[in-house]
Amino acid sequence: MFFSAAKERLETDTAQNRTARFERLLRETQKPAFNFALRLTGNRTEAEDLVQEAFVRAYRFFDKYDDSLPFTNWLYRILANTHIDLVRRKRRLKTTSLDTSNQDGASSWEIADEDAAADRSIMEQTLDEPVQNALRSIRPEFRTAVLLADLEGMAYEEVADVMKTSVGTVRSRIHRGRKQLREHLLRHSPESVRQMSANKGDRNEL
Repeated sequence: MFFSAAKERLETDTAQNRTARFERLLRETQKPAFNFALRLTGNRTEAEDLVQEAFVRAYRFFDKYDDSLPFTNWLYRILANTHIDLVRRKRRLKTTSLDTSNQDGASSWEIADEDAAADRSIMEQTLDEPVQNALRSIRPEFRTAVLLADLEGMAYEEVADVMKTSVGTVRSRIHRGRKQLREHLLRHSPESVRQMSANKGDRNEL
């Protein structure tokens, strides 16, 4: 009986310590996590919902977190996966209406041609409305990879770890994502592209 009581007390203390540690880490990363979610969704309400869902998942699986790795990277992985899950869920709900509205059979989720050169400098600028709109126009996998690499400054290996994929896949997603961002901006906000190019001066990256 004494052993059972001691075990129960130990489990309670461990759970309390776990909760306190989780809350501390959450406070330290709450702002960058929300900013990342806002870039993923482009909408404050959706970003708040995404962060809330991701925090619930993070707490549920906190015992799997390896504290030798940055907590932010682990949390971004959950945010990215949660976002993709939510997008796919919405996509399934819209499938019927998309099929009936697209009389020519074209898919609203088609991606652009892959032959154009990558555009690394887009995400180095302030994410104003044209860039945010461009981000929302590309697939969530590409958007996440570009944001992690160009906004968060992660190396390809780190992005691959967050997205649980290979470095080669990350390179492809970033390449295609940057290309589609630039194409969208050239079509809808060419002035933004010219401004970015001017800001780069003689580097001529655009």
